[in-house]
Amino acid sequence: MSEACDGVEALRKAHELQPDLVILDIGLPKLHRIEAARRIRNNCPKGKLLFLTERRSVEIIQEAFRVGANAYVAKSDAADLLAAIEAVQQDRIF
Repeated sequence: MSEACDGVEALRKAHELQPDLVILDIGLPKLHRIEAARRIRNNCPKGKLLFLTERRSVEIIQEAFRVGANAYVAKSDAADLLAAIEAVQQDRIF
């Protein structure tokens, strides 16, 4: 398990560690919106992407899934986080 404080560090760690699951906040500093996710997807193609964020914009949610998100959970619905992780592990979209 590892943690990053911004999008650049998240990208570096994902490339280095090749995790099975990346939980990512769209609001990470230093990379525009979901650019970190796009780059992580390119550098870690087997890793699953789960967004945990405050943003509920339909456009952002659609963009997240276009770059390969497996799950999108609003922080206000954090009680759904475990269910989202389980769904992703079973190759389902949440």
